[in-house]
Amino acid sequence: MESQAVTRRSAAKAYSDTRARAVSLIGPLAVMAGIVWAILQPYRLTLLHPYHQGFWWLVIEPPLLVAAAGVFFALVIARPLIADLESDRGAP
Repeated sequence: MESQAVTRRSAAKAYSDTRARAVSLIGPLAVMAGIVWAILQPYRLTLLHPYHQGFWWLVIEPPLLVAAAGVFFALVIARPLIADLESDRGAP
């Protein structure tokens, strides 16, 4: 095997690993951002002061939606995307 082909393949593998790692971190970072936002701005959570608020105002909170979007991304979008990136890594 030529050394150029080996170098290209190992560089492509490292790039694929970096992309997979970056995709896998988006969901947890979004969840952490939602939690930090809720801690830094607790007045945004009407759970803490539900004066004349209905049930849906308890569920639809911006920091909670950010955290839910992070969980959704990690479970529904990132897993198949990472599996696709890993299958491409094994292809010649």
